[in-house]
Amino acid sequence: MVTEGKLIKVSYTLKVNGDVIDSTNEGEPFEFRVGSSQVIPGFEKALIGMKAGEKKLFEVTPDEGYGQENPEGIHEVSKDELPPDIKPEVGMTLYAREPNGQTIPVRISEVKEDAVVVNFNHPLAGKNLNYEVEIIEIL
Repeated sequence: MVTEGKLIKVSYTLKVNGDVIDSTNEGEPFEFRVGSSQVIPGFEKALIGMKAGEKKLFEVTPDEGYGQENPEGIHEVSKDELPPDIKPEVGMTLYAREPNGQTIPVRISEVKEDAVVVNFNHPLAGKNLNYEVEIIEIL
């Protein structure tokens, strides 16, 4: 049975608004240790108590997933600040460097004449996540 501390392998399909966003069906099952903060809370909670071979459909709300979209994570940036070889397009992912040197992905959500609007929120923030899972193995 799936409990805290167990290493498990799951096969899953993630849909948002009916569109498949991610799936392990074409590859190896996803392996993680329950309770180790490797997955979003709502995903983990839905698996607790399941047995190997069991399948389940469930929905994870933003509060148990990637959070609500934070308006403070949306910024307008002058095109002059972008690398010169980039032709910005809506949906394009760029990488911003934080003061500590770490890079983080940002998405272009709007292209204006002299600027772009970038979104630092996780792409799945504010979305309901619909999962279809099967517990493949409990180690």
